[in-house]
Amino acid sequence: MIARSMGLAIALALAAQAARAQTDDARIRAAVERVTPQIVELRHQIHRNPELGNREFHTAELVAGHLRALGLEVRTGVAHTGVIGILRGGRPGPVVAVRADMDALPVTEDTDLPFKSTVRATYLGQDVGVAHACGHDVHTAVQLGVASVLAGMRAQLPGTVIFVFQPAEEGAPPGERGGAELMLEEGAFRDPRPVAVFGLHAAADIDVGKVGYTPGPALAGAATWRARVIGRQSHGAQPNLSVDPIVMASQIVLALQTIRSRNLSPFTPSVVTVGILRGGERMNIIPGEVMMQGTIRYYEEAVGDSIRRRMREIFDGITRASGGSFELEFERGLPVTVNDRPLSERMRPTLERVVGPGNVAVLEPASVSEDFSYFANAVPGFFYRLGTQRPGTVSGGHHTPTFLADDGSLPVGMRVMSAVLLDYLSGAARAAP
Repeated sequence: MIARSMGLAIALALAAQAARAQTDDARIRAAVERVTPQIVELRHQIHRNPELGNREFHTAELVAGHLRALGLEVRTGVAHTGVIGILRGGRPGPVVAVRADMDALPVTEDTDLPFKSTVRATYLGQDVGVAHACGHDVHTAVQLGVASVLAGMRAQLPGTVIFVFQPAEEGAPPGERGGAELMLEEGAFRDPRPVAVFGLHAAADIDVGKVGYTPGPALAGAATWRARVIGRQSHGAQPNLSVDPIVMASQIVLALQTIRSRNLSPFTPSVVTVGILRGGERMNIIPGEVMMQGTIRYYEEAVGDSIRRRMREIFDGITRASGGSFELEFERGLPVTVNDRPLSERMRPTLERVVGPGNVAVLEPASVSEDFSYFANAVPGFFYRLGTQRPGTVSGGHHTPTFLADDGSLPVGMRVMSAVLLDYLSGAARAAP
């Protein structure tokens, strides 16, 4: 009898939560329909006027103005050009954060969009085109829309939402700091402190109306490396008088591939890439040194440490055996982006409810990196991919001149993220069927 009563109580609670979720979804959908024309225009404005990392002055001004008009508490100048808006709901509840990145890339856009970028800027001393070739304009516009939707539900909102608009996700200019790590150092999560953080990324290979996510390690940790292989110069006709750095570097390139194939478990994904190999100035001179650069990718920090250690051993062994020497340095890279598994399971019913179960995919980990990882290391995080490809069209890859993101993804992104945040705050996702 007691068990039956408990079961009935649980069933009634689930039914009430399901009814509340349906009501919230209807309100979100109506609000999204109202704000979509404005958000589409904001997206076009941001896309037409892209700005490089740590230089997002006009974008930050646009963002801050929109948030202030909604009545949010606004902080500017965080990590140079970052903006934080705080929406305090009318009912008690937890604090959550949601992040969008604002920076563009040194890429010359080659699309037929009527709002395409023709902006040029100086990057590393060169005149370059600037474009939102990674979808950050979509991220920023969607988050502005989510702020509009939830601000309109402020009285019923159970908790607080921190809207984080981040600069320099693609990396700060040489000699500067920026991005998520600096935002955290400057107090982005300090007062108030969130208990979870959410984010999304445009996916050029997923159709509008669909989303995908990866539980656990989702995006790779990354580090870049530089090396000098040092030998002794000689005439090309007298190799016996040299310590040939080209031969040593060639052996190193081949040996580095054994890290993945012979030093790590075959069930441990990783990447060791040599992207630059430069040496020599004339065909009949064996040079004194060769320069090498590359990147490593991994999904566990311990694996990254193993790769670094093994690389040093390979450089040391080959150069020492040949009578040469080496210098090898690693630039601190991005941590692995990990989707908290309990949080991922908690939010999946929300994704399925908003876009339909058949439009939610569990994706394989990707080898690209994201500094959302810093936020997700500070508190549990959930980072998913938003389909931005209009069915029947083809987009270039991320970071290419022909990258395309369709406006149709904006209302989908607003509906999904608004529901994710509201469900988390209300606790409805726990009990969703």
